[in-house]
Amino acid sequence: MQKTSNAAELAAICKRMRREFIEMITAAKSGHPGGSLSATEIVVTLFFDVMRHHPANPKWKDRDRFILSKGHCCPVLYAVMAECGYCPKDQLMTLRKLGSMYQGHPDVRFLPSLEASTGSLGEGLSLGIGMALAAKLDHSPSRSYVVLGDGEIQEGQIWEAAMFGAFHKVDNLVAIVDYNRIQLDGFVKDIMDLEPLVDKWRGFGWHVIELDGHDIAALQRAFTEAETVKGKPTVLIAHTIKGKGVSFMENNPKFHGQAPTPDECVRALAELA
Repeated sequence: MQKTSNAAELAAICKRMRREFIEMITAAKSGHPGGSLSATEIVVTLFFDVMRHHPANPKWKDRDRFILSKGHCCPVLYAVMAECGYCPKDQLMTLRKLGSMYQGHPDVRFLPSLEASTGSLGEGLSLGIGMALAAKLDHSPSRSYVVLGDGEIQEGQIWEAAMFGAFHKVDNLVAIVDYNRIQLDGFVKDIMDLEPLVDKWRGFGWHVIELDGHDIAALQRAFTEAETVKGKPTVLIAHTIKGKGVSFMENNPKFHGQAPTPDECVRALAELA
């Protein structure tokens, strides 16, 4: 893979990844396009710029760890990992097929280069904290990055982990909340409002950075700032748009967990051309 810090190059990768996983989800006839589209800039910026990792040596001891806690949005992760060289691109269209390495939720039994199996919502932050603490014990420079869904952080285990991470000063951990404001078949504010979200994380003792989750330069600055923070973990409250990049999917709860039809796929790909 070729890493880059150039925002325009990263944006081009994002557009390519969006096209790939729209096609994957359409072929599968099931999946979660909305949250994959909202997290694209976050995942691409981490893998192609920020994180220390080597696709040729996926279990390198001092690699940074990435956990997609909202595992149902794995199409974006699979597309990015394949682009990096961790797994075959020519099998991406087998998403959600029986026996495919690209299961409906990330599963290390099928894709060993993953850090963990995820998708049982609420558990990823605990996993990331454990990996970050292990790195500290090993005197490793490894950092852990955990992407959380906004609906997911209604889970109680998230806040237990948040309390633990601050108490134990896990400063080599960064959580990223993909705050797209839609969960299931409705809006977060109507199902269980999260506000005041920034105050909640600060109250739990975290360093908080609020930003536009589609602004690659802002993400780069935030991840750089997080590396300078000592004595507490960092959380990015990344304001995003569910379905970002495809006009008829944006802010549309329908596309939380519904695949595009073939005609909708053609329209989406035209917008992403």
